[in-house]
Amino acid sequence: MWALFAVLSAVFAALTSILAKIGIEGVNSNLATAIRTIVVLIMAWFIVFVSGIQGQIGEISRKSWIFLILSGFATGASWLFYFKALQIGKASMVIPVDKSSVVIGMLLAFLVLHETITLKAVIGGTLITIGTLVLIL
Repeated sequence: MWALFAVLSAVFAALTSILAKIGIEGVNSNLATAIRTIVVLIMAWFIVFVSGIQGQIGEISRKSWIFLILSGFATGASWLFYFKALQIGKASMVIPVDKSSVVIGMLLAFLVLHETITLKAVIGGTLITIGTLVLIL
């Protein structure tokens, strides 16, 4: 089931890039990011309330709060930089560089989360890096 969700994530991430590139024309990138963030905020809380899980908020540990807040800051910074890059660059160039986050995420998973480094992960990460370089050079 995780694979289906991952594929759907990739499809919607691709749509996000294309829709944003079209929508950002003539709009300040920071304002565009704020508008997008409001939509995501409303959508996420709608899902929480429809699912009836809002009562679980009191069960969240201090550690989880801290890391979820830090993750939110990282998401916000990512979106701000992404929208600025998308506004001034070609989508076909910005998108592959942005997706190099896959390799950076893999490296952080090995270093921070102490996940096992496998030959398959090294080869895949290397191929993604090479592919990104080919697309932007």
